[in-house]
Amino acid sequence: MNEPDTADQRPAAVVLGRSETGSWVLVRCDADGIELGRETCPPDALPEAVARAERATPLWVVRTLRESYPPLLAAGIRLRRAHDLLLCHAILRDTASLAQPVPASARWIRTEVAEPRPQALFEVDVAAEPDDQIEELLAEWGRQRAALRRAPDARLDLLCRAESTGALVAEEMTAAGLPWDVAVHERLLEEALGPRPLTGARPAKMAQLAVEVAEQLGEREVPIDSPPRLLRSLHRAGILVESTSRWELAEQDHPAVVPLLAYKKLARLHTANGWSWLREWVRDGRFRPIYLTGGVITGRWASSGGGALQIPRSLRPAVRADAGWRLVLADVAQLEPRVLAAMSQDAAMAAAARGADLYEGVVRSGAVASRTEAKYAVLGAMYGATTGESGRLVPRLRKVFPKAMALVDRAARTGEEGGVVSTLLGRSSPPPDSAWRDAQSRASDPTAGGAEERRARSRARDRGRFTRNFVVQGTAAEWSLLWLAEIRHRLSALPAAQTPAPPSGPVFQVSAHLAFFLHDEVIVHCPAEQADAAADIVRAAADAATARLFPGFDIEIPLDLRIADDAGKDA
Repeated sequence: MNEPDTADQRPAAVVLGRSETGSWVLVRCDADGIELGRETCPPDALPEAVARAERATPLWVVRTLRESYPPLLAAGIRLRRAHDLLLCHAILRDTASLAQPVPASARWIRTEVAEPRPQALFEVDVAAEPDDQIEELLAEWGRQRAALRRAPDARLDLLCRAESTGALVAEEMTAAGLPWDVAVHERLLEEALGPRPLTGARPAKMAQLAVEVAEQLGEREVPIDSPPRLLRSLHRAGILVESTSRWELAEQDHPAVVPLLAYKKLARLHTANGWSWLREWVRDGRFRPIYLTGGVITGRWASSGGGALQIPRSLRPAVRADAGWRLVLADVAQLEPRVLAAMSQDAAMAAAARGADLYEGVVRSGAVASRTEAKYAVLGAMYGATTGESGRLVPRLRKVFPKAMALVDRAARTGEEGGVVSTLLGRSSPPPDSAWRDAQSRASDPTAGGAEERRARSRARDRGRFTRNFVVQGTAAEWSLLWLAEIRHRLSALPAAQTPAPPSGPVFQVSAHLAFFLHDEVIVHCPAEQADAAADIVRAAADAATARLFPGFDIEIPLDLRIADDAGKDA
């Protein structure tokens, strides 16, 4: 192993990769990316080498934090800063903000696995793949630094830093886990579904509803779990629906509909978050989902395991702080329309956004008469509604909020014409696919028929709705990333807990930490004596994210925030 850094050679960055033989290599670099030295170590010595290098708080450059960070956290090592080459490659490859984006490469196409491999970083049974080798990582980091230097301003750099910090947060939340009370979860399941059934059997309340549906349809037994066969049973009973979706069923006036909808709701709970889910995903008092930073094309997060983004409200009481700890729960009121007001610099819409309820502000503006109309209109504007109540109300917003509406209308036109749109920081939408281009090309042919022209117009409108929403949802995702980064940074300054929480792991058992994130909602798990301080941090972090993303523009992005022992209480 090489000698550690001297005091005058502390690196600004450390690139972590493998040699051709599979050993680990830490390449120390200065602020300009110039190499200062290398350290090679075997797998069992890597945690010590990383911990020693982390004392200088360098920027850790890795292929993907999804693979490299979990084993470090398991070893009790937390990284302060990082640059995820895989995530940033996707941003810098696709952005329209650069005349010369990072060249696309099959080596840097992001793929995800269903299960994390916590010890993968320390396994060297075979030589490293080319993508993991240190020279390839150094070359890609050079390409990305060059691209960021070509950027017209600092926004892309901020986006890459926020995306990478988000990846740190995602792995830290999986490592710490969301406190989960199994006994409460089981009680809630029994209240909703009945006693735990034998494997393969329906819970009692679902079975009872299935019998009631069959009776109301006039059949001895209904294949209630098979949509095609259920649809035929419904048709035989005169319920002429095109699908078994709950939205379509809810419009039907038939005595079988109410028990059928109740069955579908319970079936969803049983399948998605029932006893099998509890056994698979909750261990040692923690739910540990797998988050995918930037897993949605707009930059929103996704989940590849555990369904973290779809926890039903009915199970929130099972999210319960450890003894001596509390939960700080916060979510943003109407984030996306507030972001639209700020990114468009629409002062009238920003005025409507003052206060906890933007929709009431829209009513006060005179654009619509009721809060319900305001919600329909605003959501219709962001999602491109052209029919129904939303379609009727959206034109009123153009008169009252001209800048906000001009921004989304312009994004929609760009999409309809086959163009690319970008978020405030520079994440760009994908170009239209070949099927879209072929449809437009066929429609422009002199011999095209009416059906081809209608199909092309329909696809163009669909793409316009996508790009209309992309710029708003994507910029809202950027605000959330900045919020998370600020919370993470500020929480790290709090002192150690008086009462440890061992299930949170070696890094977080004595530290206040982020435990859950869902688009515009966070949960912090913190020592009871730090609950007020943690709540103040969450508020201040939201203000800091707003000032960072929308400097000089007065926009309120308020939080609904509370401190509680569990996530199911309203107060």
